[in-house]
Amino acid sequence: MSTKKNSLGLRAQKTLNNALTYIILVILACIILVPIFFVIVTAFKTDAEISFQNFQWLPHSLNFDAFKNAWEMVNWPRAFANSLLITVIVVAGSLFFNSLAGYAFSRLDFKGKNVLFIILLMGMMVPAQSIIIPQFIIMRSIPLAGGNNIFGAGGTGLLDSYASLILPFLSGPMGIFLCRQFYSTFPKSLDEAAKIDGCGSFKIYYSIYIPMSTTILATLTILKTVATWNDFFYPLIMTTSEAMKTVQLGLQTFKGSTTTHYNWLMAATLFTSLPIVIVYLCAQKYFVAGIATSGMKN
Repeated sequence: MSTKKNSLGLRAQKTLNNALTYIILVILACIILVPIFFVIVTAFKTDAEISFQNFQWLPHSLNFDAFKNAWEMVNWPRAFANSLLITVIVVAGSLFFNSLAGYAFSRLDFKGKNVLFIILLMGMMVPAQSIIIPQFIIMRSIPLAGGNNIFGAGGTGLLDSYASLILPFLSGPMGIFLCRQFYSTFPKSLDEAAKIDGCGSFKIYYSIYIPMSTTILATLTILKTVATWNDFFYPLIMTTSEAMKTVQLGLQTFKGSTTTHYNWLMAATLFTSLPIVIVYLCAQKYFVAGIATSGMKN
């Protein structure tokens, strides 16, 4: 009888714990989804429906005028083209350089490897905003670029160009760290067998490890795409011309010039976020696996 009571008590405790867990998850889901819901419904409202005097949660009908007006406010085709070009190059470059560096830190033995890795980890703790001035000076002082002389003076260097928005992000400590942790999950015998077959370090990297890196590369693709596409601060500092404007700068310009048209703003927010949603939907099945395996080490 006592055993039966204990079993019922444990079952009741488990049921209560599950119920509390689901309640917390539902609350967290609402916290995340309610703002998204608000953005979507506001984009289809008229100005009258979002006014403080006549505020309504849902529009009477689907009104696409906000999308039309928002599209006409900014040169969005140019902004989308700029952001797409920058994002594609940055993501492709970072996948190569981050995976290559992560492979080197994980599988190769060289002097100072641990010291360099510690320095790399320290770089993850430095806010990007704190190094923007040195990066600005470096980009402005590139020799023989943008009217500069051989000493890097006299012109603008790489400022207001695609290079200034691409080169600093072709690699990063977070990507290298994730790749290093991922490659550390493989046994050393894999490298030894490849070396017996006559493979060098680089051949082992691209013929063995890259084909097995689908999860971590998909994870890096999502993280880097989101970071690059949503980057506002760096393009704001590095560019000045309308021709170099990205979607985030276009969105900020739109917000500054039409602060009362919240439906236009939400419409612009929706179509600038669409590429990120597409990338995530395509790679989501690899995302969790990539993060999980990157946190393990044999």
